[in-house]
Amino acid sequence: MIKIAMIGVGCISGIYLENITNKFKEIELIGVCDLVRERAENAKEKYNVPKIYDTMYDAFADEEVDIILNLTRPYEHYEVTKAALLAGKHVYSEKPLAASLEEGIELKDLAEKNNLRLGGAPDTFLGAGIQTCRKLIDDGYIGTPIGASAFMICRGHETWHPDPEFYYKYGGGPMLDMGPYYITALINLLGGVSGVTGITKKSFDTRTITSQPFCGKVIDVDVETHVTGIMQFDNGAVGTIFTTFDAYSAPHSPIEIYGSKGTLLVPDPNCFGGPVKLFRPEDGQYREMPLVFDYAENSRALGLADMAKAIETGREARCDYTQTFHALEVMTSFEVSSREKKYIPMKSKYNRKAPMQNNPVKGILD
Repeated sequence: MIKIAMIGVGCISGIYLENITNKFKEIELIGVCDLVRERAENAKEKYNVPKIYDTMYDAFADEEVDIILNLTRPYEHYEVTKAALLAGKHVYSEKPLAASLEEGIELKDLAEKNNLRLGGAPDTFLGAGIQTCRKLIDDGYIGTPIGASAFMICRGHETWHPDPEFYYKYGGGPMLDMGPYYITALINLLGGVSGVTGITKKSFDTRTITSQPFCGKVIDVDVETHVTGIMQFDNGAVGTIFTTFDAYSAPHSPIEIYGSKGTLLVPDPNCFGGPVKLFRPEDGQYREMPLVFDYAENSRALGLADMAKAIETGREARCDYTQTFHALEVMTSFEVSSREKKYIPMKSKYNRKAPMQNNPVKGILD
């Protein structure tokens, strides 16, 4: 049994706590740590977690711990992950891997040097929706992939999130916040990206929080909040992506994949399930396709469970750093391209990992 210590017990931690303790059968949560001790105490009581660590360094020093689960805020990912790797622990981090490419390079090199596993979210692409899409593409249902489009359009998080300021600070913005879901889905459907161009901007210098408990507080915006990009995939397909915290939009298809024989509507990559729709010219309309893989429900920590199985068996983890780092390079390169007004070739390479396999026992992976 692979043992996990959770660092950060904020908003996203609830579904991790639920799934680690009740869904996935090959991992065990043995401790939690948060700067607000009450959060750790509540998690310990509700989910019967054995330990509370006073500091993250206490978790890193615990010889029982195999993997550090880093659920801190995005700009803290680098510091926490680096310290855990230096302590000799494998690390699974919430997205993104780091807040800058330079930080990501350092973490990648540190994991390689110390022969440690490093990976992280998003793991939604392992769910029934996108795995079904991958099978349809790989089995030729849309023919040769030609292109893709992806859209994440919203007016920001300050109307609903209890503490939204970090979304507009270093490590935030729509691309590093929501882009990981979209980029990860695209590279798992189409393969690695060879180069990008982008145009980005900051539409508003300040934002006003209207949610509680900080209603009325004015936030200075430090990051680009309107990001557009074009991706050249290794297989020749061309993709576009548009992420923004600055615009209003009605519901729309989040990802479309275009092929020589048809078009595929991919479900929301922030979710594990959702409708998969295929258009073929002989049909003349979209048909909803059955989901043929497990985990259509919210299964966050699926990637963590996959990493644990990879450690035990010696196989590749499906959410390893080759994926999270490639996604980080793609995402950060849009702003570089915009600033320098040029095409940015990718230095990292990405090869898709094995597709998911259904197991008769839910919660046990191949």
